[in-house]
Amino acid sequence: MSYLLPETDPVLASCRGLVTAHPDLLALSQDPLYVRALAPSPDRRVALVSGGGSGHEPLHAGLLGRGGLDAVAPGRVFASPHNRQIVAASRSTLRAGGVLHIVKNYTGDRINYGVAAERLRADGIPVEQVLVTDDVATSTAGAGRRGTAATVVVEKILGAAADQGDGLEELAALGREVVDRSRSLAVCTRAHTSPSTLQPAFDLAPAHADYGVGIHGERGSRSIPLPRVEDLVRRMLSDLCTATPDTSDGVLLVVNGLGATSLLELQAVTALAADQLGARGHHVAAALTGTHVGALDMAGLSLTLTALRPGWLTLWQADAHTPLTTWPRTAALPRTHITPPDLLHRPAAPKGSSTLLDRYAAIVSQVRDSLTALDQLAGDGDFGDNLASGLAKAKVRARETDEDGMAAAADVFLNEVGGTSGPLLGLLFQHLAAATAACPDGQRPALPALAESLAAACAAIRRVGGAGIGDRTLIDALLPAVQSLRDADKRERDRAVTDAALAAVSGARGTAGMLGARGRSSYIGARALGIPDPGAVGVALLLIAAADVYEPRSATALPAPGHLTRHIPASPAA
Repeated sequence: MSYLLPETDPVLASCRGLVTAHPDLLALSQDPLYVRALAPSPDRRVALVSGGGSGHEPLHAGLLGRGGLDAVAPGRVFASPHNRQIVAASRSTLRAGGVLHIVKNYTGDRINYGVAAERLRADGIPVEQVLVTDDVATSTAGAGRRGTAATVVVEKILGAAADQGDGLEELAALGREVVDRSRSLAVCTRAHTSPSTLQPAFDLAPAHADYGVGIHGERGSRSIPLPRVEDLVRRMLSDLCTATPDTSDGVLLVVNGLGATSLLELQAVTALAADQLGARGHHVAAALTGTHVGALDMAGLSLTLTALRPGWLTLWQADAHTPLTTWPRTAALPRTHITPPDLLHRPAAPKGSSTLLDRYAAIVSQVRDSLTALDQLAGDGDFGDNLASGLAKAKVRARETDEDGMAAAADVFLNEVGGTSGPLLGLLFQHLAAATAACPDGQRPALPALAESLAAACAAIRRVGGAGIGDRTLIDALLPAVQSLRDADKRERDRAVTDAALAAVSGARGTAGMLGARGRSSYIGARALGIPDPGAVGVALLLIAAADVYEPRSATALPAPGHLTRHIPASPAA
């Protein structure tokens, strides 16, 4: 039903609707965007902050309030919130004992929460993190198990413990143990509808299911003929029980819909799962049924098992006052609590050129749909939209402030574009601005400065994201370009940028033959083969834009931008 989303800022509209429905529980900040609880427990010493990409509702905001979370930072659909949101949400609910971040294991979330934690610690605020890693389907992925429906279990148990007055270290330790003892697995019979194309994000053969899908629409590692539901539940539970630690104190069962599965079906699966677990000798101490961690309108479900410890069941069953556990009052609605946008002081920026930004934005607009298609096959489908919309905002900012184009892009991507691509590209633009801001007439920056700025960007991105050559990321395009520029003295310097662009193009093309070791392509294994990494393609397009601007004569040797994304398989490799 993606056609019902407003075209302008659907996530903000959704947050406003949530606050309108629960005005006694929630307050909204529009810029930076976050939602906070109005009446958390007065006994709480530590604030609990979570949030991630939108499209998973009612996660996380459904558990805002007493017995749950203090604040939630929502990102764009299937994209992490940016660190500015997380910092503001954390500060808005800060308590003397500090703040605990509950983070699902995705690259963008880890990066943005990591940056936010560093910023908060620099201000003397104690911060700890619980990283949710429960997805059995990605146990062998280089990025580790994804964070999925066990997030609800972690948030509810920690919410009750925080209301008891537990300290930061106690809560962090408890949360990590809950994660260690939780495992989830998901299947689908129909992909979600892409908000960009209004078509299914991927195709499934008739009477087949994708086994081990992700909550961002990532394909499973394999498709299977659709069995009887009893046999499907049996297969899922077999995989989960094998991976779940000691269950002698009973298990908590979560049967979670992915968005388009009826409660009738989910309740039937709950009965089947409880019976089968009992036959295996596992006591189901409690069960939760419903759509709690959706994937837009994907048809499917996930099962989660948490092996309980003494005292956890009491925390799980403790009273809570959140949108998921209470109805809004029927009396006249009080005024909705909405905080006006923050008016951040921005220091004067050096004047520069927007020529490179304009050319890059033009190229990206030409291949936006192709980038979306690439990312749907190997990721979650948001890269083209994130890149194009971020560059459009950067052009407006550069025009309004007379700021250097790359500096404007850095500001937008670091502070406004979420997901994995936002902060990483923001770091790239930030370092590149050191070279481009020095040539306000649009002439080519000094080659040593250009080489060192890109090298510094590459080093920063590797520090934050941990990727290296061969991991199937943007590093596979950026590092060859850096090396080419550093070797320019050995060649014809007049075409140094063009040669660097050719090196980036070659690196981006090479990712089509790599198995992903980082990011979401690591979850789909061999299905990513034949598909170039969208982030690497984006970097190659940036170098093509630089060659077009700085070396227009030599740049004619470069392939047309669309060539990098033209040959896209009709479906991922089986």
